[in-house]
Formats: sequence, C-alpha cells, structure tokens
Amino acid sequence: IGAPAAGGDLQEETEKMETENVGTMVQKVMEWITTSGLNVIGAILILIVGRIIAGIVRGLVKKVMNRGNQDPGLTNFVGSIVYGLIIVFAFVAALAKFGIETASFIAVLGAVAFAIGFALQGSLSNFAAGVMLLAFRPFRVGDYVEAGGTAGSVINIEIFNTILHTPDNVRIIVPNSKIFADVIKNYSANDTRRLDLVIGIGYGSDIQKAIDVVNGLIQADSRALGDPAPTLAVSELADSSVNLIVRPWVKKEDYWSLRFDLTRAIKESFDKNGIEIPFPQRVVHQPDAPSKN
Repeated sequence: IGAPAAGGDLQEETEKMETENVGTMVQKVMEWITTSGLNVIGAILILIVGRIIAGIVRGLVKKVMNRGNQDPGLTNFVGSIVYGLIIVFAFVAALAKFGIETASFIAVLGAVAFAIGFALQGSLSNFAAGVMLLAFRPFRVGDYVEAGGTAGSVINIEIFNTILHTPDNVRIIVPNSKIFADVIKNYSANDTRRLDLVIGIGYGSDIQKAIDVVNGLIQADSRALGDPAPTLAVSELADSSVNLIVRPWVKKEDYWSLRFDLTRAIKESFDKNGIEIPFPQRVVHQPDAPSKN
C-alpha cells in the first residue's frame, strides 16, 4: 500500500522542482532585462540617431560643396566619407553600452587599416592624387592637356585614373599619381592661344615683301585676332634660309584649323609672288684634281 504513495510523492517532488527551475529561469531573464535591456535599447537608439545624423551631415556637406561649384564626383566622395565616419563612431558608441573595451577594438581596426594601406599603397597614392585633382581641378573634362607623359582630351577624371582620348582617337588610361606628380600643360585653360609658325625664305628674296604677304593673309582671316596684334619678324639667319616667325593669336577652338589653313596659304601666296622657300642645301668645295703629265 505504501509503494503508490511513495510514487506520488516522487512525482510531486519532480513537478515542484520543475516549477522552481522555471521560476528561477524567469527570474534570471527578468534580471537580465532589467540590467541589460536598457543597454540594448540605448545601443539601438544610438545606431538609429547616428544614422539620422550621418544622413543630415552628408546632405549639408554636399549642399555646401555644391554652392562652391565643386566637382560632383568629389562632392559625392566627401559626402560618403563623412557618412561612413559618423556610422563607425555610432557603432563604437553602441558597443560601449555593452561594456566592450572600445579602445582595443579601435586599435584592431587601426592595425587592419594599416595593413590594408601598406598592401595597397600604389592604389592609395592614385586615390589620393585623384582626390587632389578633383579638389584643385587643374583641368576639366573636355580640356586638351599634356600630362603623365601623354597628351589628349580629358574624357573622365576618376578616383584612381584619368581617361584621355588622343587626336587619333586612342583611349589612354593614366594613373592619377603619375599625372599629379608630373608637369601638367592645359592647352584649353585660356580662351586664346598664340599660333607659332617658322617660315623660311631664300636669301635672295625680299624680306619685307614676304612679311607683307603673310600679314595680308592674317588680316584677311577672321579667325586671327587683332588684339593682341600678330608678331611678324626675322628670327634667324639659318644655313639655307632666312627664318621668319609668324605669331597670330586665335581662339582656342580655331587653333588647328587656322594653323593648317595659314600654312597652306603662305606657300601658295609665296609661289604667286615669286618668294622662294628654299630646300636645305649644302655647298661642297672640292679642290682641283692634280693634273696628269
């Protein structure tokens, strides 16, 4: 008769222990919520507020840079950098709410950044040069430049490279670090350019007549500017010719067309006016051969 009673007591004890365990677990969960719940809520709020502030600051940075007529590529890049830095700061602050040692975390991030930077130092130098080119703008898209050992029209200025098209339509990609470290010649920066020609005439030709002929051609062409006035003068008494310098000023978009047309017109006008354009020549004096007896 006592056995069933003992089995009932065991079941009651088991149920009592399970109830106590559940109660203990619930109590621990409540204690964790009480102690850590505020930290979780605080961390979430920090991330939300940080994201909102990052978006606002990025918008303000873009607005200020657009007012300063900065390059759109640079504006977007700086805005993204500012946004990312604020997000990282908010993330670190959120980790601090859980008692995580942020100093060690920041040190690890710094070490990783240093290792990546050392491995990609060539790319980073191109990146830094690209930022400087976008910031200081020594040339713009569409300008004809000579930079980085090549020349061509600028098609695009990217973060790592600058893309040029040569006059014969060859696409050239030049690393920005090479461009920024070299001399940059921007032929499109100013509205006007000086056209430089050297024309040789024969020593027997009339110098003043040749100058008058060339001056008449320049005055008759509307592409040649009157201000500054063109320069026509004798520059050199060369081995085979008297060299004249011809320097009219033109608008930058008329430079090549006037150069080609004026060169041809000078040749044709000299032929009509009997002005010689000599071939290179050399006079060789040979002593008389000894007479044969």
